[in-house]
Amino acid sequence: MKLLKNKRALSTVVTTLIILVVSVLLATVVTFYAINVTTTRVQTESLYLTKQHVWYNTTGSWAEGAVVIVNTGGKDIVIDKLTVRGQPCNWTDVYYWRTNTVTVSNDLEVTPLELTGTTFNITVQGADRTFDQATDDITLKSGYTMVLYMKNPDSIALNDVGVTVGLTVFTSNAQYYKETNIEAAQ
Repeated sequence: MKLLKNKRALSTVVTTLIILVVSVLLATVVTFYAINVTTTRVQTESLYLTKQHVWYNTTGSWAEGAVVIVNTGGKDIVIDKLTVRGQPCNWTDVYYWRTNTVTVSNDLEVTPLELTGTTFNITVQGADRTFDQATDDITLKSGYTMVLYMKNPDSIALNDVGVTVGLTVFTSNAQYYKETNIEAAQ
């Protein structure tokens, strides 16, 4: 009975405030922990597109596109689709070369002959590289570089020389877009 008559007990309002503050602090700590775990352990996708070109060969009447793709993200990716000026490139018209040992710092050059066959040799970084013809989606490991050449993208014609076109690389999670001017090549 003496407990009920004790006047030194906390009031109901103070007790409620203490419980409320403790629960908010606990929820904040749990939230910050969850954010820390997910941001430090989740690998993100990131591609860097550079050295993009689209050429029209005025003597051979064919077009060619090229781009360097560097996977700077923390996970491997799959390239689902390539488009030039919004039109998809057929996989059989795409040739690729992957590397993790060569840094592609020189600009890409137009090939003297139209791309044909299942493999094609193209000079990149001062050496002949064997490019394989794509048959389906192309994978690119984290930290790797890929050079892509496209045969006759979006039916580029002589009148298109000097026009700006967009080149888009599609993955399952994102789209990467770059613009370039169509150049004349002999």
